[in-house]
Amino acid sequence: MAGIIEFPQVVQSTLQDFGDLFANAAQRRHFAEYLTGLSVADRKTICGINAQFAQTSDPSCLNRFFHLETWDVVAINTRRLELLQKDSDTRYSDHGVIPIDDTLIDHDGKLIDDVGWFRDHAEERHKIAHDYMIANYVCPSGKHYPPDFRCFQKQDQCEARQEPFQSHTELFQELVDWVNDKKIPGTFAMDSYFTNAPILNHIHEKKTGDDQPRGYVGSLKFNRKLQYKGRILKASELAAEIGPESRKPMQEGEKKQWYFTCTLRIPDVQHKVRIVILWPSQDAASPRIILVTNRVRWEGTRVAGVYRHRWTGTETFHRDGKQELGMGDCQLRSREGQSRHMYLVMLAYSRLMSQLKQSHAYEWAYRKLTTIGEACRAIGRETLRSTLNWAIERVLVYDWDKDQVAKHLGLTPTEG
Repeated sequence: MAGIIEFPQVVQSTLQDFGDLFANAAQRRHFAEYLTGLSVADRKTICGINAQFAQTSDPSCLNRFFHLETWDVVAINTRRLELLQKDSDTRYSDHGVIPIDDTLIDHDGKLIDDVGWFRDHAEERHKIAHDYMIANYVCPSGKHYPPDFRCFQKQDQCEARQEPFQSHTELFQELVDWVNDKKIPGTFAMDSYFTNAPILNHIHEKKTGDDQPRGYVGSLKFNRKLQYKGRILKASELAAEIGPESRKPMQEGEKKQWYFTCTLRIPDVQHKVRIVILWPSQDAASPRIILVTNRVRWEGTRVAGVYRHRWTGTETFHRDGKQELGMGDCQLRSREGQSRHMYLVMLAYSRLMSQLKQSHAYEWAYRKLTTIGEACRAIGRETLRSTLNWAIERVLVYDWDKDQVAKHLGLTPTEG
């Protein structure tokens, strides 16, 4: 909405927590304006966000804030993660899950650093996009947030800049290293694209606080070769050998499925693994999914439970980040500008996630919030209330006329 008079409460509290990381009042204002715009602006671009405020600087000032001014976005991300550890609902836990996945973020132009043509298999088309590898954290409470990310760059782009090329596998491993170096506990989760021998070995080589291998749960491609009872066969072939009588029921709420689990080896994977084959019914011809973990002592239900959080931690953030917080709206051309934008989206997401499912309604929300979308709409209502209250006060107390009010709010005055 246009004509915002004051920052919403959640942004004001964020400014209190992060304001000391900026050099001056102008930087702090741009920081608060951007966070506000990510939640309420229809167009979450520099111009779109700038246009939301009644009294502000030229859009070029916000653009310089991202491209030219000095401020440490890594320090902001570090502070964000530290603050999340103060709340039991968002604190790291040995029972946490760390899904890592990539997502394509569309862009309109080709002049933005690191964009390229990528195949979107979900939409069955090629598009100009950034390909971001994002690590997420899912807490036992169900709340989740992204700790960090990496941007994939195509090989020809790296060669043109004379920089080393990193594959998706190498970027995934780099995020695993980052998580491990930060001593963030939990079990990694990934889909079948990343469940390859280099990644499984890399995770298993990392150690937990008690010097045990880091855990993972991934899904297997059905044509993945397995070593089972002295034979090498495809995962789908092993599943076909498991008759209905060998399948056990697995109940989750009203949903019932059937599973078989065993310990075996995968060629090129340097440790034993447990697989869990899941069917939609006891006599189904083909399985729904085949899971693999290095936690060979876990029950099938626990393995499946961890993998379910992969959706919570990746698809939910990717969807809400794009639909509600403008993750793909930024048209800043530089790599630094795009990176700063992503970290501020992650900050906005984390602050809103902290507000969800609380036992009481926040004063600014007037009701209990359950989704990021609800939180954004509540912030929009809060800013509208502030603007209306300000306008009514100017008319009733200070005797402003409607043209004065409209001019101050940056709105076109009506005639008559």
